[in-house]
Amino acid sequence: MRLYSLSVLYKGDPKVHLLKAAYDVSTFNFFQRSSVQEFMTFTSQLITERSALGSRASVKEQEYLCHVYVRSDGLAGVVIADTEYPPRVCFTLLDKVLEEFSRQVSKMDWPSGSPTTISYSALDGYLSKYQVQTPGT
Repeated sequence: MRLYSLSVLYKGDPKVHLLKAAYDVSTFNFFQRSSVQEFMTFTSQLITERSALGSRASVKEQEYLCHVYVRSDGLAGVVIADTEYPPRVCFTLLDKVLEEFSRQVSKMDWPSGSPTTISYSALDGYLSKYQVQTPGT
């Protein structure tokens, strides 16, 4: 059971943009890592774009399950995990991250923010904390 990506996005008008993200691509071949990360960023934006405000969904994409939560204020979170990771845990994580993000980052910064301009450093910590260690790893 693995988490691969945790992203915070803003679903504004006219499009969705990434505010902050953390990735764990360590299980992939070194030469695949950047393309896997691009795929995860693109997929996160796409499913956020296709989700209604105030909704939660789990979408299967290739061998991954993408869990998306779009709050009614436009702040959205996406967790990309393997298919064995419990969805309930993913949505608990998304609730916690979006709540904390909205307290630490001004709502005025969401529409124009980007990963380089937003200062919120907790995503990497959450990604490793919620990683399930299986015996032998």
